[in-house]
Amino acid sequence: MNVIIIAAGSGKRIGNDVKNTPKSLVKVNDRPIIEYQLEVLKQVGVKNIFIITGPNSEKFQLNNVKYIKDQNYSNHDILGSLMEGKEFLKNDVLVLYSDIIFELKIIQQILDSKNDISIAVDMNWKKMYEGRTDHPRSEAENIQFDNLKKIIKIQKNIQDQNNDIGEFLGIMKLSQKGSELFVKKYNELSKNHSGIFHQAASLSKAYITDMIQELIDSKINVEPVFISGKWCEIDTMQDLKNAEKIFYR
Repeated sequence: MNVIIIAAGSGKRIGNDVKNTPKSLVKVNDRPIIEYQLEVLKQVGVKNIFIITGPNSEKFQLNNVKYIKDQNYSNHDILGSLMEGKEFLKNDVLVLYSDIIFELKIIQQILDSKNDISIAVDMNWKKMYEGRTDHPRSEAENIQFDNLKKIIKIQKNIQDQNNDIGEFLGIMKLSQKGSELFVKKYNELSKNHSGIFHQAASLSKAYITDMIQELIDSKINVEPVFISGKWCEIDTMQDLKNAEKIFYR
């Protein structure tokens, strides 16, 4: 299995003292975020790890990983960064946002999925936003389900009282077939699409959630993995302080 960690973003929203630091290297209880991820991956026996870096890539000094430098980070968003590692989107692949910390059982739950395209979903997400005035609930990457618990929509700030709503963690698992479907669809879009792409101004400015919505709209099955366990996203100083409490050791 390949693991691709998308780490081309910076910590500028957390604070001025880390604005030139890759967000995944921001420290939580004196350990970089990415080290928490690598520790969990080691525990599940995953070794083939690729980290996509952007600005300040020279600050990464991690062992036993391979680096993909995103030379075009200023011209695209997170989907474009992921596709800089397109050649490694093959066979079984685990894709991770680099600004999340999670415990072992969350990764075990998604690795157990037998579906071609699986995404980690938290249905108890609202409690995670209590007190997050700098990172309100409206910024959550929400997932909307129909009555059969099939995903029908994924985007920020879904407002719907008639359907269940969850939050996407930023963890996606692809089988060999899922990887092929993902890359094939992206290649088609690169050749033929222009203009607005779901919630993004263009394909080049798209998020992974925009791509997932495209797969769903194309009748390609995307299965939720309903996780349980501790996790957090770190995007602001409030998030950082919260993570230090949750993952104190």
